[in-house]
Amino acid sequence: MPAPETIHRPHDVRPALGHVNLMVDTLIANANVDDLRCIVRSLLATGTPNLASAFTSTARSRLHQTDAKAVPNPYSLFKYQPRDRLCAPSHQLQDTLKRARSLYGAGMGFASLGILASIVRGTIGLQWPEDGDMANTLAIIDADIGQAIQSSKEEVEAGRVENFMAAREAVNNLRGAVNGSLADVNSWGGEFPFERAASSLEYWKI
Repeated sequence: MPAPETIHRPHDVRPALGHVNLMVDTLIANANVDDLRCIVRSLLATGTPNLASAFTSTARSRLHQTDAKAVPNPYSLFKYQPRDRLCAPSHQLQDTLKRARSLYGAGMGFASLGILASIVRGTIGLQWPEDGDMANTLAIIDADIGQAIQSSKEEVEAGRVENFMAAREAVNNLRGAVNGSLADVNSWGGEFPFERAASSLEYWKI
């Protein structure tokens, strides 16, 4: 019986740089979102600081290629309920908030400010009770604005702001939306939901 054929393989079988290993790509394509999040968080937590930096840099490159910065129609983010003349968050609001969080989480704080300003403007002319889903959602948005402002400040410190005029315009746009909301809420005797955002914007100069 003839001996089985021996196939000689080169010792260096590493994939070429810039390509994802086939099996890894299969995992990425088929794993559920929760598993991928856990994998990424574990990788970043145990990796070097350079790995986290490379991750956010790659994320920014990807977000620049998509419509993540697109400003939504403010009138589509909240739905009016004629029965009680109050309003509630729409499904589109949650998708819009995810885009804003992706931007400021990746270090693109200024890009997220336009989206958040549109959300704030969407509340003008609406009313809501002091307690309930709407009030809770607006409190979360107030915290989002604070996070976006911090991300923007870090963007300045890191030297990633290429257009300071556009950055100032984004800040002034958000400031105008918050001030407009304050005036509107005062007109119907409601509780202003963006106190922290207003405080952060009052003294912020870039």
